This record gives sequence, C-alpha cells and structure tokens, in this order.
Amino acid sequence: MVKRPGFAVYGPLIAFILGSAFPFYWSFVVASNDDAADAPLLPGGKFFTNAARVFDTIPFWKALGNSIIVSGTVTLSVVLLSTLAGFAFAKLRFKGRGPLLVFVVATLAVPTQLGIIPLYMAMAEFGWSGTLGAVIVPNLITAFGVFWMRQYIVDAVPDELIEAARMDGCSMLRTFWHVCLPAVRPAAAMLGVFTFMMSWNDFLWPLVALNAENPTMQVALEKLQSGYYVDNSLVLAGTTLATVPILLVFLVLGRQIVAGIMQGAVKG
Repeated sequence: MVKRPGFAVYGPLIAFILGSAFPFYWSFVVASNDDAADAPLLPGGKFFTNAARVFDTIPFWKALGNSIIVSGTVTLSVVLLSTLAGFAFAKLRFKGRGPLLVFVVATLAVPTQLGIIPLYMAMAEFGWSGTLGAVIVPNLITAFGVFWMRQYIVDAVPDELIEAARMDGCSMLRTFWHVCLPAVRPAAAMLGVFTFMMSWNDFLWPLVALNAENPTMQVALEKLQSGYYVDNSLVLAGTTLATVPILLVFLVLGRQIVAGIMQGAVKG
C-alpha cells in the first residue's frame, strides 16, 4: 500500500503558499483602506474608490495598453526566436557552433546598466526615442531564452524524430515546426511566463527610453509616489491593479507549465 503524504509534507507546503500569497493579500488590504497605518487584517470597502483615484492620477489605461503591447510582443518574439536558436544550437551541426554558444552565454554576465547609454544613443539615431519601438526592439531575443531552450531541446527532441522527419521529406523549417515545437511547449510556456513578467516589471530602460506622455505601467506607477507625501493606499491600489495581468498570463500558461513538470522529456 502506498503511504500518502502527511502533515510533514502538506504543512510546510501550505505555510509556503500562505507566505508567498501574503504580500499580495496585504497590498489589497491596504489598497482597500484609507491609510496603511490604520489598515486592519481584513480588506475594507474602499478599493474601488482608491482605484478610481489611480485612474485620475496617472494615465492608467494608456500605460496598461503600452505594457500589454510591449510585453506581449517581446514575449512572442523571445519564445519564437529563442526556440529557433536553441534548436539550431542543439540539433544542427555548423562551424563555430560551440564558440558562438559560449559567446551568447557570456553576454549574460554583462550588466544591463552598462549598455544604457550606447543603446539610448542608437535609439535616438534611429528616431525611436520616446516610442514603444525603443523598448521592444532591444528585447526581441535574450541570451537566457536561447540557452534555456537549447538545454531543453537537447533531451526533449530525440535525434531519431528529426531524422525520421527528414527522411519523410520535411524541410528543416517544417521539422522545427511539426516536431520541435510540440515537444518543447512546456519549456516555451515557462519561458513565456518569465519573459512576460520581466518585461512587464521592467522599469529602468522604459524610464530612460520613453517620455511622460507615453509610459509603460511601471513608469506610470512611479508617479504615484513622486510627491512629498506618499499615499500608500493609492500606491498599493495601483500596484494591485498592475499585478492582475501577470496572474492572468500565469493562469493561461499554467497548464503547460504543470504538464512540463509532470511529463518531463518526450520519450522516443
């Protein structure tokens, strides 16, 4: 008889889940009251009032639309291009593959702040300064995404499947589309969630590249606490609203992530 996990397993798991969810819950509690210092343990009834104040204080819908465009475009591009590059590094044989992969991984050690000034100069030269293109184009592919997908494809896509597809007359692009992509959906979903979260929460580069009339969500939220007096209820109401899209993305892609954990690699 298989012994079911007991309190020793579920107890720490429940405590971890509650601890992880508590910051979001406390943000909602403070956002639904007048003042953080007087906030009780239960939510009040002023969340929609504070949310309306957020809409009146910052261009919330403009910032929300910009963040959705930027994060959605960057996520789709990173997942597709990283999977293509990862497939090439994992399954194709070409001259200089090893050194090129080492170079791609080495770029992860370069601090983002180091490239801010030359990147801004390049965007200004292209005439993209203050536009969403300045935020989207530099992030269309990431070294982490390439390395992540390459490591997954090495084991998840057997060479025999690729050889069988090639023998059936598939081009390399069709082999990638019909053999590789279905096998790496869990890893692609995980990369998509991670990329969307990083792009949505990015603050430094959008602050430099965009202007006050065309902000992303994080840049707009910064204006909620730029005054002499910081209204924590207002700030956390805006933060709570800005967190909802990330939760929705996780709910949409969560099934693929769980499937990847349960399934593991494709077995030939």
